Amino acid sequence: MADGPQTPARYRWSRVAMVGLLLMLQLYFVASHRNVHVPQPSGPPPLRHKHSPQAAIKPLIDEFLDENSPLRHLFFPDIKSAIHPANGSHYYRPGHIWLDTQGNPIQAHGGGVLYDETSHTYYWYGEYRQVGVIGVGCYSSKDLWTWLNQGIVLSAQQINNETHKSNMLERPKVIYNDKTGKYVMWMHVDDVHYRKAAVGIAISDRPTGPFQYLCSKRPHGFDSRDMTIFKDDNGVAYIIYSSKMNTELHIGPLTEDYLDVQPNMRRTLVGQRREAPAVFKYQGTYYMITSACTGWAPNEAKVDAAESIMGPWETIGDPCIGGKEMFRLTTFLSQSTFVLPLLGLPGSYIFMADRWNPAELNDSRYVWLPLAIGGRSLESNSSGSQSPWPRVSIHWHKKWRLPLSWRL
Repeated sequence: MADGPQTPARYRWSRVAMVGLLLMLQLYFVASHRNVHVPQPSGPPPLRHKHSPQAAIKPLIDEFLDENSPLRHLFFPDIKSAIHPANGSHYYRPGHIWLDTQGNPIQAHGGGVLYDETSHTYYWYGEYRQVGVIGVGCYSSKDLWTWLNQGIVLSAQQINNETHKSNMLERPKVIYNDKTGKYVMWMHVDDVHYRKAAVGIAISDRPTGPFQYLCSKRPHGFDSRDMTIFKDDNGVAYIIYSSKMNTELHIGPLTEDYLDVQPNMRRTLVGQRREAPAVFKYQGTYYMITSACTGWAPNEAKVDAAESIMGPWETIGDPCIGGKEMFRLTTFLSQSTFVLPLLGLPGSYIFMADRWNPAELNDSRYVWLPLAIGGRSLESNSSGSQSPWPRVSIHWHKKWRLPLSWRL
């Protein structure tokens, strides 16, 4: 009801005061969220049971997903602060535009890195996006910071248009087969409605392609969405994929030529709804980082460990350290894609993740951060006792670089 002449003055003034109070609260909210810069890590994160993730995440996620948010530039800095190989600083800046040696933004989303022992070169493969995915891009580097564009090594229109850009080509990973001398690529292929839910397989004689697309299939007869492949020390390769509508993960070995799956398969993380698996190994123990299933919105990472890659797997907690709680609870506003071992630095890795930009996916950013293994875990296992596994730590830094002593 609108105010009329008969409304007492005290009520009119109380409403004015209430409006003023609401405006002050709104200004406070905006001001508090402008201070999103995250400090260098100063101590261990709180235990998982000490916080309520939903309450902490919601305001930040709302701003992150809103393409018209005035805070947008804090999540996706503009070209003026891009990582440029010409400056020679070798500093990683998570979330900033990353340029290749020609000055163009790197297009390798949802990717992984292969170290080629023959050429002593790193190759970074990922989704090359414009309006849609137009193929798999490849970049090469000797220092993991300066990247040369090797072009699109697998076109999205090969083989009956299975990977046409109107469909989905996601999370390509490449490994080398020592017996056949072939570079083998596995990827998630799907239709625009995510009903195909299959893997695609391609091969090449060279790490820079071109890759020949062979076929698509549902591994072990199950639907497959977010996936990765992992080559063990003995040369046996494995596929790990989200299945049964993302309610569980499946793990199984590939055939000797890496072109198909063997029949044995294990289900793990059943009922936990995890995706974006990134697997690595240290001192005989296997580790896997995953995310929850929340679409393009970031969420809390989780690490699981196992003595055998086929399991059983045990959860050892959130690895993110440093920054504000809301950043840790969103994996620093990113989603895992790969963990890259640093040659010559045992126990040291680079955690590779994507900061997805749902409003413009080709402008999604890369979040590379140092990952270390060691020290006493702060987490409790499923029985409530101290976890026996060493701590896995992903440290937040606004900018960082590899140790000066590190060389290929």
